[in-house]
Amino acid sequence: MDHNDTTIGDMDQYDVHSYDDSMVDEQGQSTANADLENGCAEPLLPERTESMVLKRMGSSFPNATSQTAIIGVKSSHIESLDYEIVENDVFKQDWRSRTKVQILQYIILKWTMACLVGLCTGMVGYCINMAVEYIAGYKLSQTTSFLNKSRYLIAFSILAGSNMLLVFSAAVLCAIVGPAAAGSGIPEVKAYLNGIDAPNILSPRTLLVKVFGSIGAVAGGLSVGKEGPLVHIGSCIASLLSQGGSSRYRLTWRWLRYFKNDRDRRDLVTCGAAAGVAAAFRAPVGGVLFALEEAASWWRSSLLWRAFFTSATVAIALRVAVSNCDSSSCGVFGTGGSIMFDMGVVSTTTGLSELIPVVILGVVGGCLGSFFTFLSGKILRTYASWHARHGLFAKLLQAVLVAFITSLLMFGLPWLGTCTACPTESDECPSTGLSGKYKQFTCQSGHYNDLASLLLNTNDNVIRNLFSTNTAGLYRYSSLTILLCSSFFLALITYGTAIPSGLFIPVIIIGAAYGRLVGKFMTSFGQLETLDEGVYAYLGAASLLGGSMRMTVSVCVILLELTNNLLMLPPTMLVLLISKTIGDLFNHSVYDQILHIKGLPFLVEKPEPYMKHLTVMDVCSSPPVTLSATERVGNIVEVLKLTDHNGFPVIDHSSEVPKLHGLILRSHLLVLLKKGDFSEAQFCSVDFAKPGSGKGIKIEDIELQPEQLNKFVDLHPYTNASPYTVVESMSLAKAFSMFRQLALRHLCVVPTTPEVAPILGILTRHDFMPEHVLGLYPHLKANKWNRLQIQSSL
Repeated sequence: MDHNDTTIGDMDQYDVHSYDDSMVDEQGQSTANADLENGCAEPLLPERTESMVLKRMGSSFPNATSQTAIIGVKSSHIESLDYEIVENDVFKQDWRSRTKVQILQYIILKWTMACLVGLCTGMVGYCINMAVEYIAGYKLSQTTSFLNKSRYLIAFSILAGSNMLLVFSAAVLCAIVGPAAAGSGIPEVKAYLNGIDAPNILSPRTLLVKVFGSIGAVAGGLSVGKEGPLVHIGSCIASLLSQGGSSRYRLTWRWLRYFKNDRDRRDLVTCGAAAGVAAAFRAPVGGVLFALEEAASWWRSSLLWRAFFTSATVAIALRVAVSNCDSSSCGVFGTGGSIMFDMGVVSTTTGLSELIPVVILGVVGGCLGSFFTFLSGKILRTYASWHARHGLFAKLLQAVLVAFITSLLMFGLPWLGTCTACPTESDECPSTGLSGKYKQFTCQSGHYNDLASLLLNTNDNVIRNLFSTNTAGLYRYSSLTILLCSSFFLALITYGTAIPSGLFIPVIIIGAAYGRLVGKFMTSFGQLETLDEGVYAYLGAASLLGGSMRMTVSVCVILLELTNNLLMLPPTMLVLLISKTIGDLFNHSVYDQILHIKGLPFLVEKPEPYMKHLTVMDVCSSPPVTLSATERVGNIVEVLKLTDHNGFPVIDHSSEVPKLHGLILRSHLLVLLKKGDFSEAQFCSVDFAKPGSGKGIKIEDIELQPEQLNKFVDLHPYTNASPYTVVESMSLAKAFSMFRQLALRHLCVVPTTPEVAPILGILTRHDFMPEHVLGLYPHLKANKWNRLQIQSSL
C-alpha cells in the first residue's frame, strides 16, 4: 500500500469496516525518527521495539478514507503504480553502461511490442466476432426453422435454452475464474492508466475470461456489446507482453527486461486500449482518439505515434482477416462479425430547418443519457449489495434470470407487431436470410413483421436495420416505441451482472430507436423531408453516446468511420456538443460513476476549488516513518513488518544537521533483503524491475539469520536522491496539480526553515481524495461532484 497516514490500529479498524485499506501505499509513513525528534545524529537503535514503532506511527491527521476498491464484485487491496523514474546510483550506472546497440534494441523493441499488441488484439477481436457469428447464427436459424413450422414452444425453448446456457457459462467463468473480468473493463483500464494498481485487472486469467465470457454474453442475446470488453482485452494483451510472459508457467523472455517498469507498461497498455477500439469498430483513428480523450491520464507526442501505429496494425490485420468475407462466405451472416454500418450517400443539407431536429436530438440525448447514468448507478449499487450478501449463487441466478427475461422479450414482443404488406419496389421482402430488414416471422407470404426485424435479431443487425436509409415508413411508431422501452430496460438490468458486458452497442440501439422516432415525426412535415430517417437514427445514437459517456471527439470519429460517411461530420459534431453539455449539467459520465462506485481513488484533471484554501500540511500525515542512510537490517525488517507503506524517506546523519537524502521504495528494500548480500556491487537495475501488476516479493517470504539482522546496510546507492518535494506552505490545489501532472506516487513535504526535521510528511493519492479532505474540514463547501464521490465511496 502507499504511504497512508493511518495508524496500525486504524488500519485494522478499516479492515473490519471492509472498505479500503488499499491505497495506503504512499502516505502511511507517519512515524518520526526518534533520533530526529531528539536532535540526535545517530542511526536508529537496534533495540527499537514494536511499541516504539507503533507510538511513532501516530498521525495528527489520520486518513479515515476507504483503502480498498471493488474489483469485479469483491473488495480488494489496491496500490499505486510507480510511474516516476527512480534516479538512484544503481539506475544511473546501468544507463551509463548501456551501449548504443542496447539503446537501439530498446527503441526497436518498443515499436515491435506496439506491432505485436496490434496484431494480437486484431486477431482476438476477429476470433470473437466469428465465434459470435456462428453461435448466434446457428441459434437463430434453429429458432426461425421451428417458427416457420408453427412449432412455437420448441422455437422459444431453443432460443431461451441456448441464451441461458451461454450466459450461465459466461457467468461461471466470470464469478469463479476471473471476477475482475466483470463489466466492460473500461473504468478499470482508466484507473490503471491513472496510476491505480488494482489486483488481477490485467492478468492472463482476466484476459481469458474476458474473451470467452464476451462470446457467451453477446452470443447469448444479452443487451451488451463486445466493444468495451475488447478495450480491456487489448490492455490485458499489452500488459502480458510487457511483462515478458508469465514466470509462473515458465514463459518469460529475458530480452523484454527493459519493459519491466510501470512507465513503459503504462504506455503499452495505452496502445492496447486504442487497439481494442480499433478492433471493435474497425476505427483506427477513433481508437487513438479514444485513448487520448477517455482512457489515458498522461499523454505525449511519442506515445501518440505508437498508439497510431498500433491501431493501424489492427486495421491491416482485420482487413486481411475479413478479406474472404467480401463474397458472403464468412460467418453465418456473411459479414464475419465486422461492425460496419455503411449508410451510403445520403442528403445532409444543413439549413436552418435541418438544424432544428439536430438540436432537439442533442437535448433529448443529454437528458436521457444523464437519466440512464443515474438509473444505472442505482442498479449497480443494488447489485453490488445483493452479490455481497448472497455470494456466488446470487451472481449465477441473476445472470440466468436476465438471460431468460431477454429471451422472453425477444420472442414475445414481436407478437405485438402487425403484419405489413411488402413494398412493391423491394425485391428483398420478405427477407430469406437471418438478418434482413423484412422478417416474415409468423406473417403470411408477401408480408413482414417490422418488430421481429428489430427484436428477434443480433444487436449488430438491429443497428444496421435502424441505420438503413431510403426506408421511410419501414418501421411503425409502435414498433420503435416498444424497441426503445425494451432496450432501455434490458440495458439497465443487464449491466452490472457478473459477465463481461459493454455499453456501446446497447446505447447505440436506444439512441437509434428514439432518433428514428424523431425522424418519423419530423419528416411528417413537408418542409423537413431533407434528412433521411436513417440519418435521424444515426444522430440519435450519437446524442445518447455523448449524453451518457460524455465523449465528443473520439465518438464523432468512431461513428464516422463506422458509417463511412464523412458528410455527416457537421451534424455529428453539433449533436455531440449539445448532448454532452446538457448531460454535464446533471451528473458525470457513466464510466466515471462506475469508478466512484467501485471506490477507485481516481485523480481528476483539475483540483477542487476548496483546495485553494488549504495547505499541504492541513491534510498531510506527520511525522513520517523514516530510515537512516546507514541502517541496521533488523530495523528495516521491523519497519516493513509493522507498516504497509511503499515509500520511506531516508535521512542522512553524516553532518551536524540531519538532511533528507531521498526516498527509497518498499519493493527495493525487499529486493535487498531477499538477496541477503548487501553489497552495492551485487545489484543492477534489472534486479529491481517489477515482475508484474500486483506481484512481487513480500516481507513474509524473507527469512534472515540473526547475524544478518545485526548487519548495517548503506541505503545511499538504492535511494532516489531526487524525489519531488513541496514546501509546507504550498496550497493543496497547487500540490494536486503537480502530483497529477507528473504522475507521482509520493510527494515529500519539507519545512521552510532548516531548524526542524528535514521532512514533515508525505502526500499520496488518498490525501487528495474529497472524502478525506472534506472529512477533516466539513465546513468547506462540497460541490455536486464531491457529494456524489463521497456517497459512492461509503
